[in-house]
Amino acid sequence: MSEPPAEGTIGPTRAGTLVIFGLVALVGGWGLRPITERLDGTAPVVTWLQVFVLFFVAGLVAVTAGVTWRSLQVRREWLEPHRAVNRLVMAKASALAGALMAGGYVGYAVSWLGLEAELAGQRMTRSLLAGLAGLLITIAALVLERACRARFSDDES
Repeated sequence: MSEPPAEGTIGPTRAGTLVIFGLVALVGGWGLRPITERLDGTAPVVTWLQVFVLFFVAGLVAVTAGVTWRSLQVRREWLEPHRAVNRLVMAKASALAGALMAGGYVGYAVSWLGLEAELAGQRMTRSLLAGLAGLLITIAALVLERACRARFSDDES
């Protein structure tokens, strides 16, 4: 029998979890176009605003990761516990949300492959860029999560 994990610990986000989230979203994004065309008669439009907002969020998470890494890992500064937990929770949520965005938008782009629809190329391009932004959010979030790891001196461990 293995012992339960210590109280108050949070493990790193697992790659398998991110892959599952991404694959589920990929299937959902792929099925979105035909379902909405049947129900509404038209497929959703991916706007440039959506793409820019996702890249902006990726930038915010990346900047937070950089600041946190420098503070905790390079300068060895103290971070208040509630701030550290907030950043860790933000990192974990952003990693999962980024995987969902990446998978969903890429799935939506794939649903347009081979179609001669009027706006198919535009929707594919924007969806792929939004999917890339989702991937960047996930990567930045994993860097932030790693930056939040506590280091212990030899006498404390």
